Parts: sequence; structure tokens; C-alpha cells
Amino acid sequence: MGLRCDASPATGVGHLARCLALADELGTRAVTVTLLGRIDGAPWLVRAVADRGLDVVPAPDDPVELASLCADLGLDGLVLDGYTLDPGSGRAARDAGLTVLALRDGPFGAAQSADIHLEQNLGATPVETLTTGELSLAGVEFALLRDDVLRHRRDLAAPSEPYSPPSPPKVLAFFGGTDAAGAAPTVASLVLATALPLELTVVAATPEIADELTALELPAHQRLVVIAPTPEIAALAAGADLVVTASGSSVGELLAIGSPTAVLTVADNQLVGYTTLVEHGVVAPLGSLDALRHDADAATTQLRELLSSPEARLGLARRGRALVDGRGRERVADALLAAIEARPAP
Repeated sequence: MGLRCDASPATGVGHLARCLALADELGTRAVTVTLLGRIDGAPWLVRAVADRGLDVVPAPDDPVELASLCADLGLDGLVLDGYTLDPGSGRAARDAGLTVLALRDGPFGAAQSADIHLEQNLGATPVETLTTGELSLAGVEFALLRDDVLRHRRDLAAPSEPYSPPSPPKVLAFFGGTDAAGAAPTVASLVLATALPLELTVVAATPEIADELTALELPAHQRLVVIAPTPEIAALAAGADLVVTASGSSVGELLAIGSPTAVLTVADNQLVGYTTLVEHGVVAPLGSLDALRHDADAATTQLRELLSSPEARLGLARRGRALVDGRGRERVADALLAAIEARPAP
């Protein structure tokens, strides 16, 4: 099985992260997986790939050359995850006899030809323009979650005694493995502006962002911890009282874990998912990064109220966890392997 995806400051790391989730599932079924693409500027993901024992093969941009590479590697299936991939990649691979699964997010990636179309976002609807034999998997029930996410799912059953959170509350802020928009300093300032006692851990994707964060002034009753991107983000999220992040693929992971989450948008392709999350009441909405850089008063007030209310945070966590059962990757793997098995022999 080939997984065609890239990770870089330009494309982010979400495509590779969810492909690794599918690799985790396929590995349990003795399916050999090869990553086709590039990993730039994300050393922790390089380690995550190496820890899984996955081969990484540079992939050509040309669709026909990509299909030829898949044939040379003896692959029978190809997963395409990336909005900048040539939209002819799926058709070339299918013409070469491979079964293709293509991921999309609303209109992003929708031009790709595929046997299986996957949109794992909350509220996604099936593709209406399928041709004979094609399949559409749509909705959060198909969310792809890595092993390190699933092992940190929290028990949110009603406690026998009133919940007593630690004091001060722990807040985690992260914005993907590259934080291309430079959101971390803005959001750190926003959290600190609540003026509440708290311990804030912020993932700094670059040395420049780390320098901005460490230059922030804060009172004695607040603590700021700056860390580098890490494969242990799920563990940190599970131990946090509130997570603040961008409305990308990582939100589904946080919902599955049961982490109370506040969300903002840092890119246009996040707006549809953000709106749906807010409509379902599973995240606290903070608005867009651009807007926060001009006026953060409303968001500061919302964070202050959320950090002051353990009950509100628990409600968010329970609603989110109830939506994501953690079995999405099993359903996707079932469909993909069944499609490969059903494909006519050349």
C-alpha cells in the first residue's frame, strides 16, 4: 500500500499525521505500507515514521511517473492526501490498475479521481457525483486516529464526587508541526491576558517563534513553558484542562481524547470545519487568527469564563468524545482492502 503525502512548513503536517493513522491500522492487518513523499521541517514526524519502520520513497509530481513508481514498487493501492497534488494523480493510478483512496476537505482535494473518496470532517456529506463502483466515506465516524491518540482517550464518566480540577489549570496551545501562520505568540498572549493563575505550555514550531514566546512578560501567578514539536502531543493534551489549537485535523484527535478545546482558524480551508464544530457545540470558538490580532477582547473573555468553569470544560469534553468513537480508521481500512480485493485482475 502506498501513502502519497507530504509534510512541510508550506503544506503543514496534518496530511502525514492522518496517513500515519491509516498506516497504524494497516499494520495490524499485516499490510506493507510505503510512504511516498517528502518530510521537511518536522523532525518529530521523521522519528514517528522511523519508529513505525515505514519506508519513505521520494515521489514525482507528474501523475504518470507516480503511477509508474507505484507499479515498480508492486503496490496494489494508493492513498492520496494533499491539496497541492496534481488532480490527475488518481486517474493515472487507477488507469495503471491501482485502487485509489483520496482524502478531501470540502472543495479542497475534490478534483481527484478515486475509487474511494474520504472526508472525515464532522458534518461532511457523501459525494453526490460518483461513477459506478466508486464509494464515498463521509463524516467523523471515519476519522483517522493514530495509536498514540487512541491510547490516551480519557474516562469522562460522571465522578462519584464533585470534580476538583488542579489549581492552577493547565493549558496547552499548539498549531501543527510547522505553525506556518505564526499563531503561537498571538494565542499565548491571549491566554495570558485572562490574568488568571494558570500554567500554559506552548509548542513553538520554530526557533523564531520560541524567541517570541520567551520574550513575553507574565506575572508571578502565571507560568509559561515553551517546548519544541513533539510526538507526545496526545499525552500532553490528555493531561491539560484546556487545549487551544487551529481548526485542522488535530481537532478530531482532541475530541477523541476528550480534551476540552478552544479553536481558531488560521487558513481559509479550515472555515467549513470550524463552523460545523461550533454548530455542534463541541469546541469553544475564538474566531480567526487575523481577527484576534486586531481585537481579542471577546476571545479573552470567553477563555477567562471557560478556565473559571470546570463544568463548562467537562461538558465540551463529553460532547466531543461522544462524537468520535476511535474506530474510524478500521472502517476506512475495511473499505479500502475490500475495494482492492474486488478489483478485477489485469
